Amino acid sequence: MFKYCALIDIVSFLSLVDQFEKLDSLSVMPRPYFNHSIEFKKKVTREERIAALEKAGLNVFYFPSEMVTGCDLLSDSGTTTMTNEQWAALHQGDEAYGSNKGYFMLMEQIRETFGETFSNEPHLNRPNAFLFHQGRPCEDALFSIIGKLGDDLVIPSNGHFDTTQANIEANNIKAVNLFSQELHDKDSKSKFKGDMDIEKYKRLLAKSYEKIPLTYLTITNNTGGGQPVSMRNIQEISEISHEKNIPLFLDASRFAENAWFIKKYEKGYSKKRIEEIVKEMFSYADGFTTSFKKDGLVNMGGGLFIKEKGLFMKKYPEIPDRLMNYQIIKEGHPTYGGLSGRDIMALCVGLRTVIKEEYLDYRMAQVHDFGEKMKNANIPVLTPIGGHAVYLDVNRFFEDTDMKAEEFGGISLTALLLAVYGHRSCELGYFAFGSYNKKTGKEEFPEVNFVRFAIPRLRYEQKDLDSVVEAVKILYEQRDKIPGVKVVFGKDLTLRHFKARFEFLASN
Repeated sequence: MFKYCALIDIVSFLSLVDQFEKLDSLSVMPRPYFNHSIEFKKKVTREERIAALEKAGLNVFYFPSEMVTGCDLLSDSGTTTMTNEQWAALHQGDEAYGSNKGYFMLMEQIRETFGETFSNEPHLNRPNAFLFHQGRPCEDALFSIIGKLGDDLVIPSNGHFDTTQANIEANNIKAVNLFSQELHDKDSKSKFKGDMDIEKYKRLLAKSYEKIPLTYLTITNNTGGGQPVSMRNIQEISEISHEKNIPLFLDASRFAENAWFIKKYEKGYSKKRIEEIVKEMFSYADGFTTSFKKDGLVNMGGGLFIKEKGLFMKKYPEIPDRLMNYQIIKEGHPTYGGLSGRDIMALCVGLRTVIKEEYLDYRMAQVHDFGEKMKNANIPVLTPIGGHAVYLDVNRFFEDTDMKAEEFGGISLTALLLAVYGHRSCELGYFAFGSYNKKTGKEEFPEVNFVRFAIPRLRYEQKDLDSVVEAVKILYEQRDKIPGVKVVFGKDLTLRHFKARFEFLASN
């Protein structure tokens, strides 16, 4: 028999609950999502990994993904685990060649996310929204046409990424990086080390403004350690550029993550919604390119968008039709642009999901916690921790060893981390961004020298990333035993980090 007792009323219940710690005071917060499906990894021995990596010439890009038994942190591009809502949307894909229903839904979502003036309908005389299968062909289209505007052109940025710079230079345009001073100051407390250096930009304008067809801001700054760009910097660069009749474009692949940083760290934005912050960021731009494989939360897709009445459209009224011609020749009809109808439907959902604060809070906390654990293990990483990745400072990692710059310690580190522990990361430093000068027979090194640990969205859990920290710590504690590498193929090629082959140097 049950014993009956009086029920507690709601006011008393709330009073009872208030006696305990609130949920947000917990040191370990539950995820805002749960697993929908799982995939078991292939069993691979260390000896099999070593053999595969040797066959790949120590180039982690050529290592078979099914043999990555740890975390695959090579890239956060196209590696997102999609939501069940996105998987359901795939079934609604309209694969019509012209004017599929998803196209119109996506254009409406573009207007809702980025602002009303960033997508027109394709039948208008001056279209301003161009779909591509990913971000790189967007850049290819834009810079192929820009490159025909004149000679000795210059495009400045707070940090061009590797393929962005390659697309620019392939069209005989000079790509100029204007990193902030704070990026190189390990003691700086700045939360926005991804900003463009204003004074450097003004000096460049004073000398070459007539040669600058547009200025390009990357949000967040992938080359610059995944660091965010402040709203103040976006606005100031926009105003300075417009004074010289120069349009401002954004490389907006990680726009939502950048907006999260602004909300959290920039004065006056803490009470604003992510949607409002995103719209303000894009209000200062005349156009943008994006890889939807990042903050679109999909595995494929990209876009180029021009503000309907912005400076770029006014200055170059002939370019939209040229872009559409390019798009048709390279990608297909403008209403699918190299994407399947299924891809488009999943993207519509992804753009709605990525600005949810519960998603962004968890996403950014995961990256931050991973970076802090690296830092607490005395591993030299760029701080504050950026948005999509943790960047290990290769020069500081090897500073008390005999590792020489031309021995590319970052390549050695990524190879050993993969061979011994099964975790894949990416060197983005002296080899990836550097070049070999055939005339002098010497390497020319860039400003930055990182190994990047890019965190795929919604894919890994704390235990997975803790394993990476432990593995890197072991290698760091024995860094004097890590040999350099010799480039046996590809040191003089463009985009050489995708193609090169290496061998470990023999120990002394």
